[in-house]
Amino acid sequence: LPSTALRHPKQHQFALLSSSDDDATSKLLEKARKLREEVSAVEQSKAEVQKQNDAKAQAQREAEMEEQKQKDQQRLRYSAEVPILKDMGDEVMERVDFPPRLKGGKSRIVTIQAPLPLGLVLGEDESIPGMTSVDEVAAEGNGAAAGVKQGDIVRAITACQTTMETPTWQLLAGGIGQPKTKRFMYSVDGRPLEEVLDAIGSNRMDVQGRDVWLVLERMD
Repeated sequence: LPSTALRHPKQHQFALLSSSDDDATSKLLEKARKLREEVSAVEQSKAEVQKQNDAKAQAQREAEMEEQKQKDQQRLRYSAEVPILKDMGDEVMERVDFPPRLKGGKSRIVTIQAPLPLGLVLGEDESIPGMTSVDEVAAEGNGAAAGVKQGDIVRAITACQTTMETPTWQLLAGGIGQPKTKRFMYSVDGRPLEEVLDAIGSNRMDVQGRDVWLVLERMD
């Protein structure tokens, strides 16, 4: 009897301990589950924020690309590649901007090359002071054949100028130099009509006999 009485309390105590451990384990598992849910919610929130940020960044990049595309198109519309005289006497083709003078945003810059005589009648544009316009185009003239149209606004032309150039060794020897003709692009914006006509005529001095370059602004 004494030995039997001693075993029953131990079995009961083991059962109580086992039940307590199960409760603790369940609580830990539940706590872990909730923690995983919280972590998952945070990760989802971060992913959503990142997705929104990526979408905003993509939209900004696309907007910037579209803006740059419009700027490029605008520059191509109001610029032209023309021969530019460099300091060493070489001509290099470079793109030069010609901001629009005609209002409305429906004009564009065109370049034309034609030999003299051009067969054009130029005048001062009445609507834009200081601007030279093409008032008449001879049907059989070189200008018409090259594509000049009545109403075009002349923005720049090639012109020639003769200067005396003296090499250094001639300067030391007291030489007077040699005449040399250079061709360059001449902006006619705001220039008197007589000066523009003289500049066009100066192309006859070009020793290479090259065509005249005309930069024109034309309405579409």
